[in-house]
Amino acid sequence: MAGSDNMRPIHEVAADLGIPSEHLIPYGEDKAKIRLEARDSGRPPGRLVLVTAMTPTDAGEGKTTTSIALAQGLAKLGKRTAVALREPSFGPIFGKKGGATGGGKSILEPRVDINLHFTGDFHAISSANNLLAALLDNHLQHGNKLGIDPRRVLWRRVIDLNDRALRQVMVGMGGVSQGVPRETGFDITPASEVMAALCLAKDAEDMRTRLSRILVAQTYNREPVTAAQLDAVGAMMVVLRDALRPNLVQTGEGVPAFVHGGPFANIAHGCNSVMATRIAMAHADWTVTEAGFGADLGMEKFFDIKCRSAGLKPAAVVLVATIRALKRHGGVKKADLDTQDPAAVERGLDNLRKHIENVRHFTPTPVVALNRFHNDSVKEIEVVRAAVQESGAAFAVSEGFALGGEGSTKLAQQVVDHAVENPATPEFLYDLADPVKTKMEKVATKMYGADGVVWAPQANRDLKLVERLGYDNLPLCIAKTPMSLSDNGSLVNRPQGFKVTVQGVVISAGAGFIVPLLGSVLRMPGLPKVPQAVHMDLVGDEVQGLT
Repeated sequence: MAGSDNMRPIHEVAADLGIPSEHLIPYGEDKAKIRLEARDSGRPPGRLVLVTAMTPTDAGEGKTTTSIALAQGLAKLGKRTAVALREPSFGPIFGKKGGATGGGKSILEPRVDINLHFTGDFHAISSANNLLAALLDNHLQHGNKLGIDPRRVLWRRVIDLNDRALRQVMVGMGGVSQGVPRETGFDITPASEVMAALCLAKDAEDMRTRLSRILVAQTYNREPVTAAQLDAVGAMMVVLRDALRPNLVQTGEGVPAFVHGGPFANIAHGCNSVMATRIAMAHADWTVTEAGFGADLGMEKFFDIKCRSAGLKPAAVVLVATIRALKRHGGVKKADLDTQDPAAVERGLDNLRKHIENVRHFTPTPVVALNRFHNDSVKEIEVVRAAVQESGAAFAVSEGFALGGEGSTKLAQQVVDHAVENPATPEFLYDLADPVKTKMEKVATKMYGADGVVWAPQANRDLKLVERLGYDNLPLCIAKTPMSLSDNGSLVNRPQGFKVTVQGVVISAGAGFIVPLLGSVLRMPGLPKVPQAVHMDLVGDEVQGLT
């Protein structure tokens, strides 16, 4: 495995892409912030490749590893390449999954720094979010000039940890001098609207505009109250000054990597920042990016939200599959996923076929990348290869974990061969002018394979507010379980004869979308019974257990 001793100085990594030194703000020798002026490179933007996946196991299917491996494979083919990825969240790092910088010989460096505090972006986003909350509560305490109804405060605080005890809390307790008592709660930082706004903003001024229109509460007369009305935007921009600039690091093989922003795909839109993507494309001939979880979540939002907003046009889509995930969908128990079982792989193929269909709603056909695990048998792999080729999609085995870029050159060549020279504007699933229920119906039927949508009473009440305030022309950022095509995480493979239930709707006017909440999805996760945190320690100066 490549380690920190093999890292190149960050100014050399930037020089590979032609980024001048005046646009570089070094954070030590191995990472840097990039000034937004670097978007203007004077050359046409390169091609963009999106990496998505089938419905995963709870450990994930190595989408980030495959993205890094693909970038390294393209570099092995002599292509000027960069990768643009999200920043890891403390939630999964200390929860179920551990680190999120790839694996094996396809990693980001310096991986410990990236997984921990990095350049402080998540802390800045949490602080800006909570500053707005503090200013709102302070406004209530000192006269409430805007007439905010404490029962209709919509803005919640955030923390970048899985902490179920904070989902619902009371604030302002302890007497008159301690504030106005009210019920509220915490979301995890990747669910913050500030995070989504940062990742969709085109530049600093666009970010200011998005922060200004954040809906924080309603008045006693049911009128909207925004962050701008609380005079909070200037201070939030100050807190976010450095966080607005994308981060530059490298892969274990020295390929430039832009790592910036980190919204989850099950409760937010699941893509890295537009600013980082644009800077990468401005300097690289090929930029590899990813969208979180399966194609039903991250990929749909990548196209219907990010591409629609930023005008991006991916030249190719890579769909990651694994033998383990196929076995899960074939009915194999978690404890037996490493047991060779070609028949179970065959049974699970309907999930992969559905995701191939999902990709084809936006682009002609995907390249299916089988992320190979060490115990995958040749017979199991051939079952997948035959099914993918029968579907008309391209197929390649990615061995980036074990072999790095050398193990991904076949995948890289498939991507080059299948890239669209002049990609057309994507065919979005819905028009922004469609009624909200029509948009939801189109996504549910086309992406999930549902028979329809059920709207709970609270969701209908929320929708009336959306329509009254004029936010019904925004795209949808649907929050649902990533563990199933349905809104029930226990329904594996390709469920049939189901409907999804919208339990509520959250308005994210600043980010520029509305969030239908499906099933029992939570915006503040909890820790598992045995979290990864209990396996971590600092021994001398070495971090252990951060996988």
